[in-house]
Amino acid sequence: MTMNTVKKYLGIVWILLAAAMAFFSIEIFGGKLSSGKQDDLVFGIIIFFILLPLVVTGLAIFGYYAITDEYED
Repeated sequence: MTMNTVKKYLGIVWILLAAAMAFFSIEIFGGKLSSGKQDDLVFGIIIFFILLPLVVTGLAIFGYYAITDEYED
């Protein structure tokens, strides 16, 4: 198994990890936006609108680049 094959498999893993991260973050932190407490609302807004998009798009782009051989050299 060559290193390029490993990179492609790991690219798929990163994309699946991004999808799982988005799903479970929405599932776990979804109640924070509707709990009625101000502290939970602020925490939920920070998670949903700042951290979650950064983490999920970063993982997805990293996986996409690994699949399309952007890291060949």
